[in-house]
Amino acid sequence: MANVDIYPASLRLLGRSVLVVGGGETAAGRAKGLLDAGARVTVVAPALSDALAALHDGGLLAWEQRSYTSSDVDGMWFVHAATGIPDVDDAVAADAEAARIWSVNASDASSSSAWMPAVASVDDVKIAVNAGGDSRRAQALRNAVATALESGSLPLRRRKVSASPSQGSVALVGGGPGDAGLITVRGRRLLAEADVVVADRLGPRSLLSGLDADVRIIEVGKTPGHHPVPQEEINAILVREAQAGNRVVRLKGGDPYILGRGGEEAIHCRENGVDVEVVPGVTSAVSVPAAAGIPLTHRGLAKAFTLISGHEDLDQVPAGSDHTVVILMGIGTLNQSVKTLSAAGRGADCPVAIIENGYAPNQRVTIGTLGTIAAQAAAVRVANPAVVVVGDVVRVSPLAPPELATANYGTQPKTLTHP
Repeated sequence: MANVDIYPASLRLLGRSVLVVGGGETAAGRAKGLLDAGARVTVVAPALSDALAALHDGGLLAWEQRSYTSSDVDGMWFVHAATGIPDVDDAVAADAEAARIWSVNASDASSSSAWMPAVASVDDVKIAVNAGGDSRRAQALRNAVATALESGSLPLRRRKVSASPSQGSVALVGGGPGDAGLITVRGRRLLAEADVVVADRLGPRSLLSGLDADVRIIEVGKTPGHHPVPQEEINAILVREAQAGNRVVRLKGGDPYILGRGGEEAIHCRENGVDVEVVPGVTSAVSVPAAAGIPLTHRGLAKAFTLISGHEDLDQVPAGSDHTVVILMGIGTLNQSVKTLSAAGRGADCPVAIIENGYAPNQRVTIGTLGTIAAQAAAVRVANPAVVVVGDVVRVSPLAPPELATANYGTQPKTLTHP
């Protein structure tokens, strides 16, 4: 039998009588799948495997404790021959054929009038794969397709929008620092299912181009000192679109709950009766320093770190270069920040790194000290988005100049590019 002979179809077996002949593991697998489809299953076999016995003892299927007879196929909609004994399975298939009942012969696929595909379910999508009778190949293909659906690499989006507004939802998805490979699997999948994406300026923007043409993208990105869409309006957009029955993804850079105002958005959605899911992201506070080879904690150098916005007061941050300070949105206030940190006990020799455009092709790393970094940043025109790291851990970076320990720092920035 060749694949050209196969006409793919899905059977609706709810409440219909089906027959499984055989009591072993293969029969148990077939019976379980038929029960999941809502079929009324009768098993004919002298004895049952533990799995089948559990189904029978639970009242889920009928058992005829005997050998097969030709009349067992009478009144059935579908038949499975799964004894593992070729002569018996062939006889079952032949009886089903004579009665014009579709059947599966587990001993000989070529004599089956129906084939069992490798099956997987992802949400309400059911995947069925036939591979010319090669069950292992079919299973491998099924697993690959299921994984792609679960990860969002293949579209899961429903084409028919529900008429019920109550089915709308919001997902606050942390997109990570910008590299499309650093969004979580859950976040990627929700993006693939979205009807509406409310997008920030940062985050994995390249993923937007892969969405369906009819997915609406609402741009709400902010830049320092320029907020064209106020936060209150963003909150209102999320609620409005969800109440219209849409699956809404709020795609944010980094993590929604780390200096991202995701908490405000979640509260507003819940206060307005909208289901909201929060998908954590890889925050730039941790990932962008890592892109420059800088660990925020390091044995013998630093045991803790403080994450803070450049707009906040830094004089309460623990003193000492063995406590790492990570500053987000800190370029505009850099001059004042370095003075505050230096005066608070770290000193002018404390190492500093500024990582611009983390994980992007134009990533740039500028390394200096609290005494030199402001001048260095001005000389090379450092700009947001950028992460500032202050502390001894900067010495670990492979981009740190050898003379770092002597406080003899050059003014030329080091660079590291990521594909």
